[in-house]
Amino acid sequence: MLTVDTLRVAIVADLLEERWPSMDLVADMLMSHIAPTSTVTPTLLRPAFTWPVFAVNGNGAAPPTIQRIAHRFWSYPRWLRQQTASDVYHIVDHSYAHLAHDLPEGKVVITCHDTDAFHSLLQPSQRTSGLPLWLVKRIAGGLQRAAAVVCDSEATRAELVESALVPVERTAVLPIGVHPQCTATQDRAADAAAAELTGPCGSSELLHVGSTIPRKRIDVLLETLAEVVKARPDARLWRVGGPFTAEQTRRAADLGVHDRITVMPFVSRMVLAALYRRASLVLLPSEREGFGLPVVEAMACGTPVLCSDLPVLREVGADAAEYCPVGQPHAWAARIHDLLHERETHPDRWRARQLAGISRAASFSWDRYAAEMQQVYSRVAAQ
Repeated sequence: MLTVDTLRVAIVADLLEERWPSMDLVADMLMSHIAPTSTVTPTLLRPAFTWPVFAVNGNGAAPPTIQRIAHRFWSYPRWLRQQTASDVYHIVDHSYAHLAHDLPEGKVVITCHDTDAFHSLLQPSQRTSGLPLWLVKRIAGGLQRAAAVVCDSEATRAELVESALVPVERTAVLPIGVHPQCTATQDRAADAAAAELTGPCGSSELLHVGSTIPRKRIDVLLETLAEVVKARPDARLWRVGGPFTAEQTRRAADLGVHDRITVMPFVSRMVLAALYRRASLVLLPSEREGFGLPVVEAMACGTPVLCSDLPVLREVGADAAEYCPVGQPHAWAARIHDLLHERETHPDRWRARQLAGISRAASFSWDRYAAEMQQVYSRVAAQ
C-alpha cells in the first residue's frame, strides 16, 4: 500500500527548444516550491534531443514545425516510456497531453492553461492550429485520459466542461503564481539591462508581453498605437515575446508607427520585470486568454494594466486592472490617453492604482500553488 512519505511525482515538462516561457515557468516553479520536507518528491522529466543542423538559423529561433512535431509526438513518448516509474505524473502543459497515452492510466495530472490546442475540434470552421486534425484529436484524447485536469482559471474550466472535453468532477482550479523576480523593487543590474534595450524613457511607454498569434490581436495593438501617437507623438510601444509576422510588420509600416516600436529579443525573467517597471502602462488586447499572466506580472511590478474585457481577465485582474472592449482601437486609445493623463496630473491616484495592483498580484503565489497541487497529487495517488 502506498504511504504518504513515498509519493514520487514526475513533473513532465515542455521541450526547452520550443521556447514557451510560461510553460517552462510552471515546471520550474513546482520544482523550486515543493518543499524538501514535504511528503512529495518531485523529479523533472525533460528530454534533450539533438535538433538537426538545418534547424539552426542563427538567431536562436525555435526549430521548424516538422521537427517540433517529430520530437513532441515521436521522440518524447519513446523517451518517456524508458524513465523510472513514478507514483504520479504531472504534465504541466495541456498541449503535451498526448503523452498521457504513454503513461500509466489513473496516474496522470494535466495542467490546462487554455483551450487553444483544441480549437480545431471545438470550432472546425475557425482552425488556427497548424497541426493535422488527427494529432489534435490525440492531444484531446490524452487530456480525457487524465485522472485530474487542473485549470489556471474558472473560465478555462468552464470552457472544457461546456465543450464536453472533461467531466467537471475530474477538474480543479488552481491559479498560477507570479515569478519571484516580478516585484516593484528596483534592481540596478536588471534596470540597466532594460535601459539598454529601450533607451531613454518618456512618459508614454506602452508594453505588450506575449506571442503574436492571432488571438493576441496584434492588429488592434498596432491600430491603437497609431491612434495614441496622434495625441502623443512621443508614444512608444515595446514588444516582448518574439518578432512580428511579415503581415504585422507591413501593417505597422502602413500605419506609420514602425519607428515607434521596439521589438525585444527573448529576455530573462529579471530583465522582463525591469521592463514592466520601466513601462508607463501594460496592454493586453487579446480576444481570448486562458489566464493572462502579463496582467499579474505587471501588477506585481507596480505597473497598471489595460486589458480586454474578458471574463477570465476580470477573474484575474478584478478591480485592480482597467478594461476595454475587444477589437475597438478608438476606445483603447481614448482609455490609454486618460490613464497617461492621470499618471501625469494626479500622482496620488496613480500611486493608489499601483498599490491596488501590487496587492492583487500578491494573492497569486507559487507557494500556495505548490501546496494545493500536492493535495491533487495525493488524491490521484490514493485513487
